[in-house]
Amino acid sequence: MQNFSRSLPMMLYSTLHAVMPRFRRIFKKFGLTEQQWRVLRVLWEIDRMPFQELANITLIPAPSLVGVIDRLGNNGLVERQRSETDRRVVYIQATSIGQELGEKVRPEVVRVYDELQASVDPLIWKHLVDGMDKIIATCEGDSARRQPDNH
Repeated sequence: MQNFSRSLPMMLYSTLHAVMPRFRRIFKKFGLTEQQWRVLRVLWEIDRMPFQELANITLIPAPSLVGVIDRLGNNGLVERQRSETDRRVVYIQATSIGQELGEKVRPEVVRVYDELQASVDPLIWKHLVDGMDKIIATCEGDSARRQPDNH
């Protein structure tokens, strides 16, 4: 068995523990939580997104995402729009205020990313990202194979 501190889960947790304070300082400066940041980060790239897809992409469970969206909405940063063709679908999009916030936050986040990437050889960074992509794809494939067939 792998040494506890060198196990993949602990290495990933340790990396998050080391990296996230840099980002949390930025989020705090702009009055955002990590979950709010993840939602806005997606909406700054994609004009609007169905609620369930947003939950999947941000890895925030739908019941929790409701509260995150409520708080962002109360702060004027996002808004909901019900689909005209399917009332079960609700789209979430950043408001103009939310987009303006992105223009302020993103440069600071990019600076932190640049610092982190500069601390590692570019080839090692690429291998790290490629390796994590492979692990994710493998694990997602395993969980899909374990799902019962509903047909």
